[in-house]
Amino acid sequence: MPDISKRHTYTTEVVWTGNRGSGTSAYRAYGREHELTAPGLPVPPIPGSSDPAFRGDRARWNPEQLLLAALSQCHMLSYLHVCTAAGVVVTGYTDRAEGTMEETGDGGGHFTGVLLRPRVEVSSATMVDAAVELHSEAHRLCFIAGSVNFPVRHEAEVAVASDG
Repeated sequence: MPDISKRHTYTTEVVWTGNRGSGTSAYRAYGREHELTAPGLPVPPIPGSSDPAFRGDRARWNPEQLLLAALSQCHMLSYLHVCTAAGVVVTGYTDRAEGTMEETGDGGGHFTGVLLRPRVEVSSATMVDAAVELHSEAHRLCFIAGSVNFPVRHEAEVAVASDG
């Protein structure tokens, strides 16, 4: 069992804003719109909904996208940390992640996997090999990837930043 020396608690609030006047009186009678906030964040709420496949608003974030974004963000932040510790200077980072969810016959579903596709720029050609290898360490350290029950893979590309 891992040594738990620090415990962190996070608080968020989800407020449903999709009551169209008759609540959940029928499946088509209510909107899936909601807002996500967290105490102490001075930013506007994140507008959320369900996936359009489930009568949601495509102009709002859905939970599946937010899970994918959390995995991508966590990997990036862990990666930047391990690169700093290893002396690898990252000058650019972009990830175009993709996740797959399968519905079950009972109306539920689950993610079957996520693929992160980080595209990294480093400041020197001598850092490329280490930059590629450090994705494994970042994956091991990522809090979110360590908390899900489906595989999170990565296909990283590393290039040397141009002097421009």
